[in-house]
Amino acid sequence: MKLVLFGATGMVGSRIATEASARGHQVIAVSRSGQSPVPGVITAAADVSDPAKVTELAAGADAVASACAPPRDGTDPRGPYLALNQSLVEGVRAAGVQRLVVAGGAGSLEVAPGQAAADQPGFPEAYLPEALAQRDALTFYRGLDDGLDWTYVSPAAAIAPGERTGRFRIGGDQMLTDEHGNSRISAEDYAVAFVDELEKDAHPRARMSVAY
Repeated sequence: MKLVLFGATGMVGSRIATEASARGHQVIAVSRSGQSPVPGVITAAADVSDPAKVTELAAGADAVASACAPPRDGTDPRGPYLALNQSLVEGVRAAGVQRLVVAGGAGSLEVAPGQAAADQPGFPEAYLPEALAQRDALTFYRGLDDGLDWTYVSPAAAIAPGERTGRFRIGGDQMLTDEHGNSRISAEDYAVAFVDELEKDAHPRARMSVAY
């Protein structure tokens, strides 16, 4: 598979690039810096907010992936992050690529029927703007009606660098927790699930979640 990965230098993106490359896929790792900590991948410099550049890089790809995060500079990330995803979709469409997989957030996962984690009392205030920005992005993808084969991959509530075990659970809109009520996943295992989805297309036009 020829995969164009935007946001390839972050915690999640670098691990997706590593996992996909290790499986023998051709990875074009795109970041604003044009750098990549992952050996064996092709690098490119681009800003996802430029749809023409997205189109140029995505042309001829089998799939496009995004591990771009909302802005974390203290400003409200909702508008800029929605615009980024709109630009991404515009560029992918123009390139004629049908498959798009997006690294999403956990705040919109349901902790009870119809009740998102981000709406619960006590949800960490520091993470709320990013959670709302990610929810806006999910709403945007769910509103697409042109046949684009997208998947939005939500991690567990806690995701951090760790071990690649290859053992985890896959869910949908509900937050997955273990027997102690914890919701967690390593960034390495999240990347395994993400690349699995790229290969299998098991959740077309839907959100999936991954946790231990």
